[in-house]
Amino acid sequence: MRCTIMPMSMRDYDEVLALWQNTEGVGLNESDRRSAIAAYLNRNSGMSFVARDGKKLIAAVLCGHDGRRGYLHHLAVSPPYRRNGLGTKLVEKCLARLKRLRIVKCNIFLFTDNADGEQFWTSNGWKKRPDICLVQKNLISSGRKRCC
Repeated sequence: MRCTIMPMSMRDYDEVLALWQNTEGVGLNESDRRSAIAAYLNRNSGMSFVARDGKKLIAAVLCGHDGRRGYLHHLAVSPPYRRNGLGTKLVEKCLARLKRLRIVKCNIFLFTDNADGEQFWTSNGWKKRPDICLVQKNLISSGRKRCC
């Protein structure tokens, strides 16, 4: 498989959103609206990536940091392109960018019922943390359950 991996830009947004919407295990909400993704990409310039087979978008991942920890969101690979190492290549590019910034650890969020996602991450050396749980509070009510 020959594909091109490049930094994600807002020109990719519509295709990336469609990929995320059609990928099991990816949960979308108001944080995935065009304006929110634009702000995320601006704040974390050059850290998120897409992959293309010719002009066709086939994979994407969001990557950023808060100055202390790195975060990966919404890793998605189109089904015909899975199990060829593309997801791993995208993750490696993200981690290399985080390492250059001296970010020591990286976190991901998985739905508890995402067995395929958990298998991917743990088989690539990620460790499940049974000692912590996510606690979250909405600061701005969107009135919508999903962004799309």
